[in-house]
Amino acid sequence: MTATVAVLLACGACFVLKFVGYLTPARWVSGPRTSRITTLLPVALLSALIAVQAFTTGERLVLDARAVAVAVALILLRLRANFIVVVVGAAAVAAVLRALGG
Repeated sequence: MTATVAVLLACGACFVLKFVGYLTPARWVSGPRTSRITTLLPVALLSALIAVQAFTTGERLVLDARAVAVAVALILLRLRANFIVVVVGAAAVAAVLRALGG
C-alpha cells in the first residue's frame, strides 16, 4: 500500500465517521454523563500527547531537556503567566540545557 492510498483511506474513514456523527440521534449524546466525558476528553488526549512527546524517544522513556521544559511551563502556567511567556520560557530552558549538555 502506497502512502497516497493510505491517506485516501484515512480521509474516507474520517468522512464516514463524521457523517455517522450527524446521523446519531441527539438523545444518545445529550445526557450528563456523555457531556462530562466529552468535556474532559480533549484534556486527556492533549495530556497523553504531551507525555509521549516530552518523555519518550522511539520506544524508550527518556528524561532530558524536554522534561525540564515541561516542568518550567507548568510552573509558569501555575503562576498565571501569559501564554507567550510560557512558550518562550520553556523553549529557552530547553535550548540552554541542550546547549550545555551537548
